[in-house]
Amino acid sequence: MASGTQDLEAFVRDALAQGSSREAIEAALTSAGWPAEQTRSALNVYADIAFPIPVPKPRPYLSAREAFLYLVLFATLYVAAYHLGSLLFDLINQAFPDAAETRFGRDYARSMRWSIASVIIAFPVFLFVARYLSKELARNPVKRLSTVRRWLTYLTLFVAAAVLIGDMITLVYNLLGGELTVRFVLKVLVAAVIAGTVFGYYLWDLRREEREA
Repeated sequence: MASGTQDLEAFVRDALAQGSSREAIEAALTSAGWPAEQTRSALNVYADIAFPIPVPKPRPYLSAREAFLYLVLFATLYVAAYHLGSLLFDLINQAFPDAAETRFGRDYARSMRWSIASVIIAFPVFLFVARYLSKELARNPVKRLSTVRRWLTYLTLFVAAAVLIGDMITLVYNLLGGELTVRFVLKVLVAAVIAGTVFGYYLWDLRREEREA
């Protein structure tokens, strides 16, 4: 696979150096069976400017600082989302108590304090780091191709999708069993809204990058 990618990049570089248009190069590679995504990726390595030889674009590189910032960003997102859901679940439990539970409310106060404290700390940190990274990306758009950023974004999409799928499965299971209650439905909605918001935002962000590319 690595050899094939090197052959593709060498072909694109040589073709551009000989004056072939990008459209002609893409058509030739498509006719040869190369996937469109790989073809565009190889062409995007070089800037579309007039110069005797192909001019490479700057490539993203992974730095410890960048990895740290993205790990903090997504870790605080997970903490804030989880504890926001936990807090709302506790409020729902208090508003719609289950008669089968004994000594109702014994641990809710402590659980809610932990959730409130976590959201108060984690969410502002998430917003601060997200704003900082947004400014960095505006100054240097090539950083959007950061490996750690894309991996963590897709991991977040996977987690959010898994929560949404599990949420819907649980809803249908209880619906088929005739065990729907206001308390249960509200919890399902809370999980769906939080996971759906995270999933929708990062999916939109990835699609925006693809359109800009």
